[in-house]
Amino acid sequence: MKKITKISALILAGLLAVSLTACGGGGADTADESTPAASAESAASEASVPSGVEDGVLTVAMECAYAPYNWAQMDDSNGAVPIKDSSMYANGYDVMMAKKLCEANGWELEIVQLDWDSLIPAVQSRTVDAVIAGQSMTAERMETVDFAGPYLYATIVCLTLEGSDYADAKGISDLSGGSCTSQSGTIWYSVCLPQIEGANIQPPVESAPAMLMNLETKTVDFVCTDMPTAQGALLAYPDMVLLDFAGSGDDFEVSDEEVNIGISVAKGNTVLLDAINSVLSPMTADDFNAMMADAIAIQPLGE
Repeated sequence: MKKITKISALILAGLLAVSLTACGGGGADTADESTPAASAESAASEASVPSGVEDGVLTVAMECAYAPYNWAQMDDSNGAVPIKDSSMYANGYDVMMAKKLCEANGWELEIVQLDWDSLIPAVQSRTVDAVIAGQSMTAERMETVDFAGPYLYATIVCLTLEGSDYADAKGISDLSGGSCTSQSGTIWYSVCLPQIEGANIQPPVESAPAMLMNLETKTVDFVCTDMPTAQGALLAYPDMVLLDFAGSGDDFEVSDEEVNIGISVAKGNTVLLDAINSVLSPMTADDFNAMMADAIAIQPLGE
């Protein structure tokens, strides 16, 4: 480090004196000049980054095809919300949570229906304010968006059909040799299915309903999904069997980030992130599970 010359020292001393005078408890004449420049710059910087809800509307994207997280229905029964640019209405766990966020923050809610692969790009481009769609809070996703939450803790399970060779499976090793699939862009497909040694992994499908239909039509022997999706599927397809290997010692290995489900917002949108987290933070896993049970009970295929 260079030595400070005498002149430099005098200049620094003068600046320090001015700084101390400005920050001191002076009279009314100096009160309006007491805000530090750094704080002003920070406030201006924060104000320059739009939260997206300045208009009082929270625009949320979801598939509207991923029961019990979200689905589309014909009317507004059970508290369903209109889908933008559509005659349909959205409902489900994600809609319930979005409504809770809006009620707490005084926002109106707008639902936008998008394909799964379009969700992250939409929030990145700020076409929507947030994505509430059953997304795992993975490190890969966190490189492109920020996550509030979790707003649910998911368990990974499998589904098969009654009478299949895998209906009595006690662990993932018992699934060896079976054909299987899951939804594209999910940890179910990219992380979990490859852990089944000898599994005959088929190409991924575009949606959760398509995944279930592949199983129902015996195109595959089993599918991998999370517990809420499986519980909803059992109502719609009574011939399906839930395979939960938790505690068996022969289960899928997943990290917290892969089973913690979050709400994504644009990178750096701390205002919206904090507003959402202020609602989620006091909630417990039991709170989330109770709300999910309510969603499962009203999903159209379960009526």
